[in-house]
Amino acid sequence: MSGNAGWPVERLVRREVSGGVATITLDSPRNRNALSVRLLGDLEDGLTRALSDEAVRVIVLTGTGPVFCAGADLKEQRIAPGDAHEAPVTASFPEIMSLVWESPKPVVCRLNGTARAGGLGLVAACDFAIAPDTASFAFTEVRLGVVPAMIAVTVLRRLDPRAAAEYLLTGEVFDAARAQEIGLLTRAVPEKDLDETVAHYTGMLLRGGPEALALTKGLVRTVPTLPVEEGMRRMAALSAERFASAEGREGIAAFAEKRLPSWVPRPEGP
Repeated sequence: MSGNAGWPVERLVRREVSGGVATITLDSPRNRNALSVRLLGDLEDGLTRALSDEAVRVIVLTGTGPVFCAGADLKEQRIAPGDAHEAPVTASFPEIMSLVWESPKPVVCRLNGTARAGGLGLVAACDFAIAPDTASFAFTEVRLGVVPAMIAVTVLRRLDPRAAAEYLLTGEVFDAARAQEIGLLTRAVPEKDLDETVAHYTGMLLRGGPEALALTKGLVRTVPTLPVEEGMRRMAALSAERFASAEGREGIAAFAEKRLPSWVPRPEGP
């Protein structure tokens, strides 16, 4: 991609793949990784590539600098009075949150630091969220006279209802320990343990069958909404189907033969 004067346009999201893990990094620290149109475009591209890459089994979403994501780029959100069109960031942000939420591949959010507003929508969309215990969080929308509308779709599926009302209505800042307590984070750990903890989770996820992981991700969300009788019936059928599947047969054979299943990535050569 080139700029108007022929200079290359800086990418605001980086993507690296190693050992079955795609690491997607928000790389716009100058504005605290705010959700600008350019960053969202690069993020959508990085996620789409990771989802279509057969070598990728797990996705890690992280950022550079002291802030994971400050939310919407407010400079792009300024709309003149009487202008009824939506601000540009709304065009792709819902699609990106859906990509993360619906991803058949597990997504681990490695928060490099603080997150605010729209950034918390991304955090909530991920299957796992690991943050340094020094990070802070806030839903600041109401203090700007706007509403945390889009991020509510993912956030309200994670947070304790009382905590959701407390923090979405007040905009109060809360710490990582509280974020874990109310369901926003999976773990809050000392900063020195962040990478080790993320590697622990990605390592465990790589041992799961790709199809089994995608199906289990779905049932964790849908089964609690089903009537008990219907849930039992549908899950019995799914269980029988998976034991008879090629992936299920390979996993059971590998267990009996005391070897790794074929889907577990092998160590990369020197």
